[in-house]
Amino acid sequence: MSSRRSALTLFSAPHDPWSHRVRIVLAEKGLAADLVDVEPGRLPEDLLDLNPYHSVPTLVDRDLVLYDARVVTEYLDERYPHPPLMPIDPVDRATLRLAMYRVERDWYATARGIDAEPDGSDAARLRRQLRDTVVASADLFKVRPYLLSAEFSLLDACVAPILWRLPHYGIDLPKEAQAIMRYAANIFPRPGFRASLTGAEREMRVA
Repeated sequence: MSSRRSALTLFSAPHDPWSHRVRIVLAEKGLAADLVDVEPGRLPEDLLDLNPYHSVPTLVDRDLVLYDARVVTEYLDERYPHPPLMPIDPVDRATLRLAMYRVERDWYATARGIDAEPDGSDAARLRRQLRDTVVASADLFKVRPYLLSAEFSLLDACVAPILWRLPHYGIDLPKEAQAIMRYAANIFPRPGFRASLTGAEREMRVA
């Protein structure tokens, strides 16, 4: 992922937005990591041994094993502090953490339901729900150059994987979400974001 030396290993699913979130942070920080692709139903034995939940993303940094995307990304930001992806001010940090919590609850949980059964009876409702939830946040994207921040942050790494997947989910944003579309047009060309994409993720945006 970059030329910087690192002892990191990331167990990551090629289609998974939670894994994508961690890969964005690795790329933004220029961290090299050995990526182990994990496909559903074909879990590596190492992952079964390392993580009691057998989930991705799972990060191994020498003797340390971490899982849960937010735990992993905050660790990476603290362990490798340049460039910083969280503000110094405690109030600003808490604000971004709360925003990430809401994105996880409102965006990621719905996206997980769509991914689980894209052709299921509930899929159309989940697509409408995700679209409406994303559109409801449009005003937040108008305030600062990045989401709630003047600089790219862990919150941007959190929202970008879902925004990237909207066409894949069959979701088109309406005119009132133009601020979100402008934001995405600023985020997606970033070298770190481009480097984070797997082949499967690139295909999500192939016309």
